[in-house]
Amino acid sequence: MTNVFLGVEDSISGRCWTGPSITIDRQSEMIVQETNFPGAMANVLARMGVEANQAEKFINPSIRDSMPNPFKILDMDKAASRINISVKNNDKIAIFADYDVDGATSGALLHDWLTQLGSIPTLYIPDRIEEGYGPNIDAMETLAKTHDLIICVDCGTLSHDPINKITDTDIIVLDHHLGGETLPNAYAVVNPNRQDEEGNLFYLCAAGVVFLTLVAINSIRRNEKESTPDLLNMLDLVALGTVADVAPLVGFNRALVRQGLKVMARRNRIGLTALSDIAKINNTPTAYHLGYLLGPRINAGGRVGKADLGIRLLTCKNRNEAESLAEKLNQLNDERRSIEATVQLQAMEQVEQRGSDDALVWAAGKGWHPGVVGIVASRIKDITNRPTVIIGLDKSEGKGSGRSINGVDLGTCIATLQRENLITKGGGHKMAAGLSLEIKNLESSMSRLNELLSNQGAGKFKTKNLKLDGALALPSITVEFLEQLENVGPFGAGAPGPRFAIPFMRITFAKRAGDTHLRLRFIDDNGSSIDAIAFGAFKSKLGETLENHKGQIFHIAGRLEIDTWNGRMRPKLNLEDAALVN
Repeated sequence: MTNVFLGVEDSISGRCWTGPSITIDRQSEMIVQETNFPGAMANVLARMGVEANQAEKFINPSIRDSMPNPFKILDMDKAASRINISVKNNDKIAIFADYDVDGATSGALLHDWLTQLGSIPTLYIPDRIEEGYGPNIDAMETLAKTHDLIICVDCGTLSHDPINKITDTDIIVLDHHLGGETLPNAYAVVNPNRQDEEGNLFYLCAAGVVFLTLVAINSIRRNEKESTPDLLNMLDLVALGTVADVAPLVGFNRALVRQGLKVMARRNRIGLTALSDIAKINNTPTAYHLGYLLGPRINAGGRVGKADLGIRLLTCKNRNEAESLAEKLNQLNDERRSIEATVQLQAMEQVEQRGSDDALVWAAGKGWHPGVVGIVASRIKDITNRPTVIIGLDKSEGKGSGRSINGVDLGTCIATLQRENLITKGGGHKMAAGLSLEIKNLESSMSRLNELLSNQGAGKFKTKNLKLDGALALPSITVEFLEQLENVGPFGAGAPGPRFAIPFMRITFAKRAGDTHLRLRFIDDNGSSIDAIAFGAFKSKLGETLENHKGQIFHIAGRLEIDTWNGRMRPKLNLEDAALVN
């Protein structure tokens, strides 16, 4: 039975608002009694499954308490020992990293650790357009001629031919993408998503896998009385990779991101500092900043620019060079957004023509830039609440990217398509996957993918309910409360941020911002006010209704944040929905 909240069954956006269940309410009361936390904060903790006697510990997660034993991951002992030997022997080491944020942070993390021990590794990032994802034969053969060890990060698990071709140079794979029935003939494949893995670290991104590998090597080196770089100071890279790769912020990931944000706040990494400044991050970094401001800019190099710009920025030691790289990535990000907007418009036209009855949403178009199809898939997935695949077509081939919704494993379905020879290449994980196919197989492969996704129940999720953690009165929404609430985070994939309703509000100011956004100010009956912004409001009737409010009373709902301007801090609402009060 749906727990309708504030009587809102059909909001302006057409959604039903749901509040905390009776079970969560009871758990919340127990947390309040145990901790004296505010009720709203206790609601969020209860919704996240935190027990009352664990609430204090949850608020202050430690790396030490949540650290898994890295040697329980298959091949970790082989990989750690081999890398350590290479360092001691002063071997020539190459790092082959993917071109996205997870690849860049993974590669930078490994590079940072190696350089602190006197090694000078070669960084190799493939070109998205010319080389595609993962190791390729030409690149691997070239690296093998001049290196004793090649370490593939955030790629390699499915790269059988390029890795199997190399026989005279050891190759280690540090990855997290879903493995196939067989593994490439590498010296070691460390991947918690190997099919023969029995552990529970499947939620790690590549940066997390690399971090645990370095923990393992440090352990070996301490036993040998050798020096060990301080890994805790590198957690800013791990946090960025984890959030940007949309890895679930649970378990060990939560501790990594939480501590990594603290490291980032020190502004010691020149490249990230330069990028933060150009992205106008003026306050303490949060998971939002990593996912929506820093991540897209680092990705822009691999998507529409030069593939290695992101990792060069993260490993940069010169301030002037870092500022120049950050500026370039910012420009490329602006270019990416323009390309993305065009592709999304064209893709949505196809989606609307195809209708909304299937489990899968997909679109394909000639000339669509392969660097933006993943972002467009994510945008359309958010609009339709269904798994989405967007494919760019070039001559006889198509390259695409897909994004999924909670509870639907897209990566497994893509792997099935490859086994059935409906696509030429594919891989990924539950929430995101990539594929290549022959255009002649486009319709049949999408039809089969729709069938596979439908079997998982994807077509049942039509309209999202808006899940709320409770209602707040304006006087209770203070900077101090929001700072306290932030300690429940970080929020992101697998750990949705809190969302509250504020009932019985009037609009005193409403003005468009850009093409689709709306800036607002709301006031209650006692004269208290709060500023709000409704991003993308004019993509639905929400913006028009609020802009032409006619003095009506609204229940409003969204996510609260601290807005910093000219040194002043105040609460602000990211408004997601509203309902007229009759």
